Amino acid sequence: MTASTTRRTAAKSVKSRIAVVGAIAVAGSLLLTGCGDQTKSGDKGSDSAPLASKLPKSIRDKGVIRVGSDIAYAPVEFKDKSGNAIGIDPDLAKAMGKQLGVKFEFQNGTFDTLVTGLRSNRYDIAMSAMTDTKDRQNGIDPDTGKKVGEGVDFVDYFHAGVSIYTLKGKTEGIQNWSDLCGKKIVVQRNTVSDDLAKAQAKKCPAGKKLSIQSFDDDQQAQTRLRSGGADAGSSDFPVAAYAAKTSGGGKDFQIVGDQVEAAPYGIAVGKKQTQLRDAIKAAMDAIIKNGEYDKIIAKWGVKAGAVTQATINGGK
Repeated sequence: MTASTTRRTAAKSVKSRIAVVGAIAVAGSLLLTGCGDQTKSGDKGSDSAPLASKLPKSIRDKGVIRVGSDIAYAPVEFKDKSGNAIGIDPDLAKAMGKQLGVKFEFQNGTFDTLVTGLRSNRYDIAMSAMTDTKDRQNGIDPDTGKKVGEGVDFVDYFHAGVSIYTLKGKTEGIQNWSDLCGKKIVVQRNTVSDDLAKAQAKKCPAGKKLSIQSFDDDQQAQTRLRSGGADAGSSDFPVAAYAAKTSGGGKDFQIVGDQVEAAPYGIAVGKKQTQLRDAIKAAMDAIIKNGEYDKIIAKWGVKAGAVTQATINGGK
């Protein structure tokens, strides 16, 4: 997701994903379902959990890592009909849980409140298609340039870019961001798409204003576009591609133009939680090495965004 301090992020850079759209379409047919406010992902720890000792004792004792996530961003995380969190992030979390001997418990929240939830200790981590940016690392509001918190550390685990999409067959001549001048765009609030739209609005000439409609989640933005209330939408490429292939049986939307500014997705961890951060990195590296990561990424049709190792604070 992309909120101003998380990419689904609102940052000066945008996530570009080159996930295979056809593969996403196949994945889509497997994954359409819904999810409750608090859902669990991952198996209970066992004696075979090789990385359990790397976790802080308080988390080992609880056996749970609380995950803040905006669970409305298919195919990265969304809800199935039984109210369970499914998608790329929940699957990766379950695989890491086996390594660490804990459950990853997903708790639903709006994207722009996830970092605040980390600060208030509501969550242990935030895992929500969040783009790793320097602003988020340093606690800087990208709109004002002012420091609003101590920031977070990221464990980067995927790469994605930002795409524009329109109603199918109604592109209105839109192929890139400059074509949006004089048009209306829908975005998720506090995301990189939101930031890009604001930046483009400042460049539009007089008389060709770019109107931006922002929503709490991407599904609301898609609904607005689908109803004809806007000319275009923007979100991370995997999400835009998934919507284009699944919404209305593939008849609602189409992606236009190229992705822009690919950037890493990161798992956000509080600055003081270095032991937890390092344990998460070790677990991610372990599932990359043992092949579980590749299987999950392939399942959801996003192999082009795969990484070969986890990185701490690799965003720019």
